[in-house]
Amino acid sequence: MTKASQEPLGAATRDQDLAAMHRALELAASARTRTSPNPWVGAVVVTPRGDSFEGATAPPGGAHAEVVALRAAGDRARGATLYTTLEPCVHHGRTPPCTGAVVASGVSRVVVAVLDPDPQVSGRGVAELRGQGITVDVGVGADEASEQLAPYLKHRRTGRPWVVLKLAATMDGRIAAPDGTARWITGDAARADAHRLRASSDAVLVGAGTVRADDPELTARVDPAPAHQPLRVVLGRAPDAARVHPALELSAEPGAVLDELGAKGVLQVLVEGGARVAHAFHAAGLVDRYVLYLAPALFGGDDAVPMFSGPGAPRVAELWRGRLVSVTQLGTDVRVELAPRGEATPGVGEAA
Repeated sequence: MTKASQEPLGAATRDQDLAAMHRALELAASARTRTSPNPWVGAVVVTPRGDSFEGATAPPGGAHAEVVALRAAGDRARGATLYTTLEPCVHHGRTPPCTGAVVASGVSRVVVAVLDPDPQVSGRGVAELRGQGITVDVGVGADEASEQLAPYLKHRRTGRPWVVLKLAATMDGRIAAPDGTARWITGDAARADAHRLRASSDAVLVGAGTVRADDPELTARVDPAPAHQPLRVVLGRAPDAARVHPALELSAEPGAVLDELGAKGVLQVLVEGGARVAHAFHAAGLVDRYVLYLAPALFGGDDAVPMFSGPGAPRVAELWRGRLVSVTQLGTDVRVELAPRGEATPGVGEAA
């Protein structure tokens, strides 16, 4: 029960809230590759009669999810409940504030999954709605929404992007042969998934050594095509004829690189290697997610290129230990996603 609730919610209302917010999260996921640098948000309007109207955030310059759903509902929004995965904005940006549209629609209740840490919002959206007599409950689906919006929430809190380190390796932890060749360790399904990961990122980063060895394009080749290709970032100097161009070339330690990318509005950066770059971000404790594609293959020796190049933990007691987020079989390969152990779930603000 939130500050705005006078009585505990009944079981039927809780079930409706969870079902509607689940649908809003699905809508938000569908907008993931087209909204950045805006957050990917989903919204559902449920009328007193049980009719539902849906919306997801449009590309930058277009309507936010709440407005899309309210427009679909029209006059039927009066007295309805609006579900949204992120607190409605209260400031003028490319579009007018969503709170104005919510108030004008006549909805009687708004259910918000997570508060928006953007300094221009940060609870002000909820306060505005409550000040207009609208019941607001916060926290339904909070864990799922916090995970889904983690790159946006981190960027708004720290100014830095969410860092995903992606590596494709054999079962004995090698990412390239002794001669430097790495194509292809994993199969088609794993590589297709990696392209989807690129499509959901605002930037893809590799070291200049990887560019010289593999000459990658670093584009997201998915269907349908993303709204825009990720910014290509090279640590060091790429050869003039490299296919990665046009690329942003940087020469700085990882923290400074993240500061610069964050200032450019990058919400998520995908670090693809090589081994020295992977070690630099890992050793600095800057990785938010590790995505490992493991092939059922072995180099069977100690001369192939390891995942990380640099000093590791000197003792077992100092091993980096994370938590498993997911394990998925992709064709003949396995995708393992790891998160730092003890990672705090992005703040909710209130609980329903």
